Amino acid sequence: MKIRNGVSGSDAVFSRVNEKFVQEIRGIIEQSRQNAVRSVDFCRVQMYWNIGKRIQVEEQKGKKRADYGSFLLKNLSKRLEPEYGSGFSYRQLAFCRKFYTLYPIVNAVRSQLNWTQYRDLIQIEDPDKREYYELEAINNAWTSRELERQIHSQLYERLLLSSDKEKVLAVARKQRIPETPQEVIKDPMVLEFLGLDRQPEYYERDLESAIINHLQRFLLELGNGFAFIARQKRILLEDDEFFVDLVLYNRLLRCFVIVEIKTEKATHQDLGQLQMYVNYFDRIEKLPDENRTIGILLCAGKNDTAVKMTLPEDNSTILASEYKLYIPSKEQLIAEVKQIQEKFENRG
Repeated sequence: MKIRNGVSGSDAVFSRVNEKFVQEIRGIIEQSRQNAVRSVDFCRVQMYWNIGKRIQVEEQKGKKRADYGSFLLKNLSKRLEPEYGSGFSYRQLAFCRKFYTLYPIVNAVRSQLNWTQYRDLIQIEDPDKREYYELEAINNAWTSRELERQIHSQLYERLLLSSDKEKVLAVARKQRIPETPQEVIKDPMVLEFLGLDRQPEYYERDLESAIINHLQRFLLELGNGFAFIARQKRILLEDDEFFVDLVLYNRLLRCFVIVEIKTEKATHQDLGQLQMYVNYFDRIEKLPDENRTIGILLCAGKNDTAVKMTLPEDNSTILASEYKLYIPSKEQLIAEVKQIQEKFENRG
């Protein structure tokens, strides 16, 4: 048998033939490790649920005393925290109690979510809002950090600006598929993950490059069902060249989505340019069984009345959405949401 560079011919053949086999074994190992982590995480969730249940049962014994619950948790944490650590502080035990109160049926506790995620969820008082984030965290396999970000960026409230609550919840429950772009695309969009400095002016290519570098997170912020198709797509109309910033596809809406990026306030010229790109994709690119192309003007600011007057009255495919390069405070977001809601109400 010939030996080359210290490796026999049979060893070389084994290496080539069995690479797929080795990868499959690695896959089994990695999957098992992930399952083990999830199992440990869910055991922790179950532990806190059982602690919450036991605390509530004990509280019922002293329900005649208004301060008995607080007294019970403080004394329990004094006994447990020195022995088991900060995971059994007064605050954590209070979370356990609330967890059981909000999820009294153990079978309703989702194994896909860990304790950190449940701790964020139980701090949401609105049951519909809590259910939305719970379902979307599972549907999109959000990490704890991503769930926290979506809650802090007021995702639920932003979706309600362009769709009613029942439709938003029905999509999260997988009871219906979105039918209009307004049900999927948010306004405003929060793009703090791009890491751009808060400066008064910067180039559109810088914003576009940052989006491409963080494409996965950008698509998640856009909404469900988006896939990347092209960047700076060249369109030739007779002798004139045009370049579309971003071309996406949405598998739920079954259509192309054109994104034009503007680092200044939207103008009617910007909307006209976007309309031309949408017309091109509708007439040249889309297949007969696909839906009409959607155009998104991602801009630093917009005049809603000017946008409405620029576009046809029956427009349903061109949207202007403001972006923010940082997550504002909860108070700022609530104020902005209310302001936009008042605009919509006044139009009605």
